[in-house]
Amino acid sequence: MDHLIQIILLLAVAVAIMLIFQRLHVPTSLGYLLVGLILGPHTIGPTVHVAEFKVLAEFGVVFLLFSIGLAYSLPQLHAMRHQILGLGTAQVVLTTALVAILLWLAGQPPALAFVVGAVFAQSSSTIIGRQLAEQGEDSTAHGRLGLAISVFQDVTAVPFLILIPVLGAATGMDKLAGELGWAMVKAMLAFALVFYATRWALRPLFHQVAERRSAELFTLTVLLVVLVAAWTTHSLGLSLAFGAFLAGMMLGETEFRHQVESSIRPFRDVLLGLFFVGIGMLIEPAALPRIWHLALLGALLLLLGKIAVVVLIVRRSGMDVVAAWRTALLLAVGGEFGFALLAIALDASVIDPQAGQIVLNAVLFSLIVGVLLIRYNDAIANWLSRTGNEPPLLSNQLAGLPLPRVLIGGYGRVGHTIAVLLNSSGVDFLAFDIDPKRVQQGRADGHVVLYGDIADPELLSAARAEQASLAIVTVNSHAIALRTVSALRQHCPLVPVIARARDLETSAVLVGAGAIHAYPEAIESSLRLGATALRMLRIPTVNIDQMLQDIRDWDYQPVIENPVKENDQ
Repeated sequence: MDHLIQIILLLAVAVAIMLIFQRLHVPTSLGYLLVGLILGPHTIGPTVHVAEFKVLAEFGVVFLLFSIGLAYSLPQLHAMRHQILGLGTAQVVLTTALVAILLWLAGQPPALAFVVGAVFAQSSSTIIGRQLAEQGEDSTAHGRLGLAISVFQDVTAVPFLILIPVLGAATGMDKLAGELGWAMVKAMLAFALVFYATRWALRPLFHQVAERRSAELFTLTVLLVVLVAAWTTHSLGLSLAFGAFLAGMMLGETEFRHQVESSIRPFRDVLLGLFFVGIGMLIEPAALPRIWHLALLGALLLLLGKIAVVVLIVRRSGMDVVAAWRTALLLAVGGEFGFALLAIALDASVIDPQAGQIVLNAVLFSLIVGVLLIRYNDAIANWLSRTGNEPPLLSNQLAGLPLPRVLIGGYGRVGHTIAVLLNSSGVDFLAFDIDPKRVQQGRADGHVVLYGDIADPELLSAARAEQASLAIVTVNSHAIALRTVSALRQHCPLVPVIARARDLETSAVLVGAGAIHAYPEAIESSLRLGATALRMLRIPTVNIDQMLQDIRDWDYQPVIENPVKENDQ
């Protein structure tokens, strides 16, 4: 009964903290850390101490790695091998090496230096993804690249699951080399076992289970597969999470991938939350006065080290200097997976508890500062890029181009159509898009399409946007469209702006931001359909055109006086 009371207390505190954090738009992982701090043994107040808690928390990492494996099956890893082996792996390897070498030169043991480097190399995909979505930057070039690298870190960090336990078991370089070699042999054996088990047993098993059409049976089967795979690698002396990752990677090749992910998500989220609660219980506030300066130095090393590494590798990949700085600022934040590696290192006695406290608090400090760096990445990156002497890449591209009468923001389906119409009419235009493939396609079409974010004030200045006759915003994302219209109004208030909108509500917001008109696609498609019907009924075209213009002049009110929900038939 005592355990039941503690579980109720844990759930009550977790629900209260989550409600507050979600209302404040604070990452839930930080909320779980706070729950662990409140209910941990190092703070005043009630303490939750359930013998099985640590085991359950460990399975949070197991199911997290299983989900990551589902997202990166072997064919996907092969298709993305250049990006993973390039930017993703380079960021993890270089950051780990940089931090490890600096700590080793400072007199720390090599094993500890390596683990701290591995922990610092991780970035929070959750924080980056959520913050970018709130800021409307999730579809920008730096946003997509930063989030992609942060997710790739989880894959490239899988070898740490093999190496860290070995560091705690081996003493001496000779024995360490032997243990590492033996661990790699066991890892290959585990991969072979899971690979052939999937080919011979799992696919037929899931076919049989799916034929029963029972969600309960399907979920039980997924749980069984995850735990058997974890037990297999654990029996070979490797981590539980490594086996779960292999099982997820193999199931990611099957047609059951999405249903497996849906079935496992509730278990993953709850158990991962327990894992972060467990990490929060490790925090010792009483130790902070003794180690705060070391933790702060660690946070600075984490932030500055990753920023330097990411700027270097992203610039070498060909991205412009501002986007490189913005990508680096996104990835500077510490990561949840770093906590997982730290927990494994503590269990394997690779680092002592006091060093663990320093590293733990350093990552926490980086999370707090990292959120601010992500939020103000645009202003910070522009300030940093102006401190250099590098000529702007965009100005070089625009040199010699005629002054465009029309600016187009976005070269997707709608932007391409408008470009074709303008080109056919002999109207000069200049289009921008943040997708390199679309830029390449636009150039193949014979149109003047450049890479860039039309909401960037420096880009608008370089493109002489204030001298254009018209700006057309065609992007699909409402957040990006709103940011673009606002930027155009601020930089060139005399240039009329028309925009694409999903519906009447987003149309009103864009008009409020400064667009002369924002055409709601849902209603416009209905008007076009109605106009076609009227023409087929031999209604004069001039009458139809006048009717449509009247509806637009009245902001579509004649057709929305009795609105019907979109999903009503």
